[in-house]
Amino acid sequence: MEWQRSAFDWNQARAFLATAEEGSLSAAARALGLTQPTLSRQVAALEDKLGVTLFERTSRALLLTQSGTQLLEHFRSMGEAANRVAIAATGQSEAVTGHVVVACTNGMATFYLPEILKKLRTKAPDLQIEVIASNEISDLRRREADIAIRHARPKDENLFAKRLRDATAHLFASSEYLDAVGRPSDQADFSKLHFVGAEYPERMLGMMATRGLNLTVANFNYSTASVTMALELMRAGLGIGILPIDVGKAYPELEDPYPEFEPIEIETWIVAHRELKTNLRIRLVFDLIAECLSTNQEAGMGSHLRGSLA
Repeated sequence: MEWQRSAFDWNQARAFLATAEEGSLSAAARALGLTQPTLSRQVAALEDKLGVTLFERTSRALLLTQSGTQLLEHFRSMGEAANRVAIAATGQSEAVTGHVVVACTNGMATFYLPEILKKLRTKAPDLQIEVIASNEISDLRRREADIAIRHARPKDENLFAKRLRDATAHLFASSEYLDAVGRPSDQADFSKLHFVGAEYPERMLGMMATRGLNLTVANFNYSTASVTMALELMRAGLGIGILPIDVGKAYPELEDPYPEFEPIEIETWIVAHRELKTNLRIRLVFDLIAECLSTNQEAGMGSHLRGSLA
């Protein structure tokens, strides 16, 4: 390797990569925790070191030059390599202390994780657990999270994934709502009822149609990306929605409006970077979550759920 030729500052390379990916100096500075003038100096120093202009500076934005575009993929490879080094180094840690980030949906975070974390506290009281409760998929390779709980199998071969017990969901509505509109006696009755839907209710129409419910977007008077918000809308008597069966049964004011409805099976996967499997604290959290979510999930729904949302 020609060491002299490659002797430039990685911080400068990181500054260029962040600026190119974030689209502006201000956004890149926030992402890296730097001031904008510091970041600007690092990018300028890299341009000077390489002898090329990486960005065309306009009054409104930074645009990659042809040279910047050509070099971007090489710098992305460097960034991924740096992440792999950090992951490998983290994997050497053997103390059951420190910080672990778990990413999952807000429903998983609300309905199941509290009881799991309560068990974890008895095994490793010094661990610091951060929960990212979001429907967005965290990028494990970029260390946005250490562990993720997902409802689809990851495609990245660098990730270790284990399938857990599938969740089963069904229709639920409040007794108050059904008393007011009448309980459906057949599939056709549903076309006259209101539904609480997901963020994009049109995506649910095909799944409902395969189960004999021919609905339109007009049936979904309320929609939300948050399953916990959907639960509260159902409890308030605003319509029929879909919940994991063990969640719906935890609330006496909710009932199944149509037992003949075919249950919905939802895959559940726990995912981590392969190299992190050698890290004791990551392994401990990973294995406990996997154990708890592979058994009867209803056992993991403690009184905290009914109490916190009552």
